[in-house]
Amino acid sequence: MQGTRYNFKNLFVLDMANNHQGSVEHGVEIIRRHGEVANAAGIRCAIKFQFRQLDSFIHPDHKAESKNKHIPRFLSTRLSKAAYAKLLGEVRKEKLVAMCTPFDEESVDLIVEMGFDIIKIASCSAKDWPLMEKAAQAGLPMIVSTGGLTIDEIDDVVSFLDHRGVDFSIMHCVSIYPTPDENCNLQNISMLKERFPDRVIGWSTHEYPQDTAPVMVAVGQGAEMFERHVGVQTDDISLNAYSSTPEQSKCWIDACKKAQVLVGSYQRGLPAEVERSSIDSLRRGIFVKTTIESGAQISRGDVYFAMPYQDGQLSSAVWQEGIIAKSDLSSDQAIFPSEVELPAPAKYRVIKSAIHEVKALLNQARVHLGPEFEVEYSHHEGIENFRKVGTVLINCINREYCKKILVQLPGQVHPEHFHKRKEETFQVLFGELHSNIDGQVRVMRPGDTALVMPGVWHNFWSETGCVFEEVSTTHFNNDSVYRSPAINKMERLERKSIVNHWGRYQLD
Repeated sequence: MQGTRYNFKNLFVLDMANNHQGSVEHGVEIIRRHGEVANAAGIRCAIKFQFRQLDSFIHPDHKAESKNKHIPRFLSTRLSKAAYAKLLGEVRKEKLVAMCTPFDEESVDLIVEMGFDIIKIASCSAKDWPLMEKAAQAGLPMIVSTGGLTIDEIDDVVSFLDHRGVDFSIMHCVSIYPTPDENCNLQNISMLKERFPDRVIGWSTHEYPQDTAPVMVAVGQGAEMFERHVGVQTDDISLNAYSSTPEQSKCWIDACKKAQVLVGSYQRGLPAEVERSSIDSLRRGIFVKTTIESGAQISRGDVYFAMPYQDGQLSSAVWQEGIIAKSDLSSDQAIFPSEVELPAPAKYRVIKSAIHEVKALLNQARVHLGPEFEVEYSHHEGIENFRKVGTVLINCINREYCKKILVQLPGQVHPEHFHKRKEETFQVLFGELHSNIDGQVRVMRPGDTALVMPGVWHNFWSETGCVFEEVSTTHFNNDSVYRSPAINKMERLERKSIVNHWGRYQLD
């Protein structure tokens, strides 16, 4: 469990369905063989049963003979409650998760009575509201498959379960057995993750069992839970076209795990040393073309760029006019930082370099700006300290009401202050924001709001980067009083750089 929620992430579901063929012994063999595969792979794995109370589930006129292809199979593979209890005991013995799909209300009661861990709702039952209502009352974590559902119908299911406080996850599923490549629509996984960001999204698969490409693509699209049908083939028992043997299950699980390794981390970290060395071996270093005397300003004609780059050498990436030689430099010599004096960075360079990160955060937050807006770069402790003490404020509207989009980069702090006239409400759109309002500190996440009344001390900061919205009464210049006397003594334009759009030509 994660807090009050079940941890659906990286759960592998192996659906036994009717592949036990109505034989307890064969069902035990399926559980043991696939349990060995799961335990050897070190995965968290659920064995899934299917319950139907056939005496009431099937219409009396169809029990002896039916044109429905499923009914003869259901009747011929019927098992008793005692038989299922023995199979459930085998699941526990293999230290696997126990899951079951009910197809009628009585089966929900049986699932609860027998102590299953998770209820799985089949695609054909996702709009069966009497069954859904009963399952929602069971108090168990739930997985819902979405085969054959429109997006509006998926919205209905999610809303239905949300309103009833059910702990659930969603399986992208295609109810074609087996599923052709052109019907997999695996980008639906990404769509569902964006549409329901607080739910785990999985892939319930019915493709040919020897085909491992779909599960690898599903991982790439963000699937975090996986399901397929399984069985064991014998001289007398053959599997359907979409069920896996233990050997095929192993290949499927291995492919999934490899895809997870290939996908790696969502966050862009520092390059590995081997990658850095590889890049350095192809970089161009700065070399002296003609002799340069100590104290001379180095021009572009005095140097050339060539490989191999020497470790620690100045590279072509840092070339700029205005470099001064601190010692005599001879022809073809590699230039190192200790041998030159680099020009001081332009006053607004720290802000200009931060703009790219601000735009990236807005893109991640799906916050779109029009072509006309005003930006305030707040730098209350100097432009050079903008990355530590600063905020980007994008002014959208300022009438009787005011709206701003605020961006804080990782590690930035906005100093403590209050407003004499303005009342404002903050709402987090992306990332995490630490707020301190009248001494009450809290961590705010997307959707959280905070009201700040006039005269109330407040400040905020972000450790990871944050985009949040300010909705307030009219903004007035010089309405802020800061806790720091030094900031209060500053003129407004000393602590803020105000530009049109991003100000790329105004920040000089």
